[in-house]
Amino acid sequence: MRIASRRTPPAAGAAHRRQRHRPGPHYAAAVQVTRPTRLDALLAVATFCLVAAAVTTHGGRPAQVAAGGLFALGFAALPLLARARPAPALLAAALCIVGYYTLDLAPIGLAAPVAATLYVAADHGRVWWAGLTAAALLAVSVAARLVEGDDAAYVVGLDLGAQAALLLAVIALGDATRSRRSVRAEMARRAAAAAEDRRREAARQVEAERLHIAREMHDTLGHAIAVVTLQAAVAQEALDDRLPDRARAALDAIRSAGDGAMAELRATLGSLRAVSGVRAPAPGVDRLPSLADRVSDGGLPVDLHVEGGVDALPAVVGTTAYRVVQESLTNALRHAGATRARVTVRATGAGLAVEIVDDGRGANPAPAGGDGQGLRGMAERVALLGGHVEFGDADGGGFRVYAHLPLPGERA
Repeated sequence: MRIASRRTPPAAGAAHRRQRHRPGPHYAAAVQVTRPTRLDALLAVATFCLVAAAVTTHGGRPAQVAAGGLFALGFAALPLLARARPAPALLAAALCIVGYYTLDLAPIGLAAPVAATLYVAADHGRVWWAGLTAAALLAVSVAARLVEGDDAAYVVGLDLGAQAALLLAVIALGDATRSRRSVRAEMARRAAAAAEDRRREAARQVEAERLHIAREMHDTLGHAIAVVTLQAAVAQEALDDRLPDRARAALDAIRSAGDGAMAELRATLGSLRAVSGVRAPAPGVDRLPSLADRVSDGGLPVDLHVEGGVDALPAVVGTTAYRVVQESLTNALRHAGATRARVTVRATGAGLAVEIVDDGRGANPAPAGGDGQGLRGMAERVALLGGHVEFGDADGGGFRVYAHLPLPGERA
């Protein structure tokens, strides 16, 4: 058996469909492709053309030429098989090479018939299988040629190095193609994950803004409606009792509550429309006296006590404190049947403490017309700042709300 040393350059590879391989530390697994690709077909045609050209140009008996043509078809089919069954395709390639030269057909070298199969197997992730097959073929070729008496220096030196380098380059090209495809798949996966994260963050911000608007509308309109309802009843009683001055005062309180609600509603809608210009500042601790006066005019006297340095409070802390007091007094107006309320706001180094106590009926799990949205919104507001809120029966009767709002740099 004589294996010739003619070198044939392997067919060049190009990127093609994604395949699954054993994921390494530097790249992710791609999608496995088991059907032959367009590149596989091109490699098969190139392999057939190279082997058939070598057989035809060498000449020989017609039977040898015909046998060489059949082997050319077999070598061309192996890259198509290697996509789905790389290990059997490599084994078949090795057996075909041995069988070809056992029949003493035209010399075609090693690279031309098996390069495409080695490339596809390496591209499929079977790098070690491809390397072992190439090493085995080189070992058999060298041993056979030495037995036949070829020059040992040439066979073991220049020719072996050239063929080994060529087969190694083919395998490395297949592995590099797979690695690049895997890197692209990983980059695409990360890009998709980043896009999904951005979508979720946008949805979270929309939901947070929706809840913020719901709380603002509830606090603003709820307080105004509570005052209007109470004063409307007072006005009705005053008219029935023929007390015009008292009815007029109740109507003034209704108008004042409506004006305040409309002002805050315009500010909220203005922020939604993102209109330019100066907007009214959000209410803070400095607005608590006017809130206490409105509630007192609405029929619930309020004792307000503000202690500590509240002037330097962050705006968000002051607004949250205002909304807690507003919601608590609104509940006292609507549900508690209270005759007096006490509001204490105390600023210390540990944060801002807000306490509202009324002398009404106390905790009622299902107040008439109540749905718990106000208390839930209050708790959400405070939790956003890292604080906590407590509500329940007060000592000696009535209802108590206590909220602690940490200042920046402080823990709740």
